[in-house]
Amino acid sequence: MKNKVNIAASILSADFSNLGKEVEAVDKAGSDMIHIDVMDGSFVPNITIGPSVISALRPFTNKPFDVHLMINNPIKHVDAFIKAGADILTTHYEVDKHPIRTLEYIRSKNIKAGIAINPATPAESLEYLLDYCDLILVMLVNPGFGGQKTILSQIDKVKKISSMLKINKKNIIIEVDGGVNPKNVKTLVDAGANLLVAGNSVFRGGISKYSSNINALRLKRED
Repeated sequence: MKNKVNIAASILSADFSNLGKEVEAVDKAGSDMIHIDVMDGSFVPNITIGPSVISALRPFTNKPFDVHLMINNPIKHVDAFIKAGADILTTHYEVDKHPIRTLEYIRSKNIKAGIAINPATPAESLEYLLDYCDLILVMLVNPGFGGQKTILSQIDKVKKISSMLKINKKNIIIEVDGGVNPKNVKTLVDAGANLLVAGNSVFRGGISKYSSNINALRLKRED
């Protein structure tokens, strides 16, 4: 029996002038989660949204909010994002001096805790954190902007993490983000990914296309 693979629609590629309806639309179209990228203009070059926007979006769906914090000093802001409605909160290994403390704190609030790594960070960096996280997010691109192509070397990193989890007998979600599309989903799933973040591949073509776009991601991985 195949492990379930979920799709998280990334609203970074949505129409920001109409975010509530966009979230509602991808929910109805079949997205399993809503992926929300939070960027501070410091850790990454772009600036996106904060807790108030997430709170405003919460009434538009009951699907889990998968919130990815691409910010410096994440522990300072964790409470605000949990209060806003995050169901999964992921911080970056590269900016957190005390990741165990952060992950334990997030878990103490009864939501899932994730740790993300950039392309330059080796998979082995995370081994000591496996007891403290529910999700590992592998960035397939350098974070900051949507619409980038997958850095192919990161597929091997997904394989390494999948092997690491099997050896350590850990049931941790492997999430991938960056350039996910119908042409590479099977490769990513075969490598070990079981949560696929997709932005442009979901939101292209307008609301009438969202369902078929999501179905294309599901069908291609089963070929």
